[in-house]
Amino acid sequence: MFTGIVEEIGIVREISTGRLTVEAKKVLEGTKPGDSIAINGTCLTVTSISKDNFSVEVMPETIRRTNLGRLHYGDSVNLERAMPAEGRFGGHFVQGHVDDVGKVLSLRPEEEAFIARISAPAHLMPYIVNKGFIAVDGVSLTVIECDDFSFSVSLVTYTSEHTTLNNLKPGDMVNIEVDIIAKYVERLKQRDNLGVTLDFLEEHGFLKAR
Repeated sequence: MFTGIVEEIGIVREISTGRLTVEAKKVLEGTKPGDSIAINGTCLTVTSISKDNFSVEVMPETIRRTNLGRLHYGDSVNLERAMPAEGRFGGHFVQGHVDDVGKVLSLRPEEEAFIARISAPAHLMPYIVNKGFIAVDGVSLTVIECDDFSFSVSLVTYTSEHTTLNNLKPGDMVNIEVDIIAKYVERLKQRDNLGVTLDFLEEHGFLKAR
């Protein structure tokens, strides 16, 4: 489990079939082979580690589902270690299971922030709502507007300076993970024949009491 609070920006140092090596510093602290690290929001298992980098295996399914297959030597990536049981929860529940990729449609300044509009595949849009959570390249963000095919998020100065989202431009492909709670609610809605109601959802903590 992750929180979407990026700990460090890493640099891609090696790409080969089924293997990715990233230069890093902070996320190496306390990390050992077998641990999980999210790269651009994709949960991967560390296979080896050295003083200044770590390597992970990247399966074909991961390449199909994410933007990791578009990485090149020297590219920057967002890094986050899995959340420890005693850790402070600062973002939202992020599994590191990327649902699909979206495309950056536009970027426009708004006072001290930038508003990014991102298209998303149709099958993800039912889970994206105004003021809801979403992870973009592993960064926990709040949706400020959405329509039938895209959504907008605000990138404040701190987020821009401490993640790779500062380098976004129209046409870029980004990893998207929708809120897991939204998925569970949608699943429960499909079980109306079993008596799932708004009262049931409130009782089990999926909705706030009316």
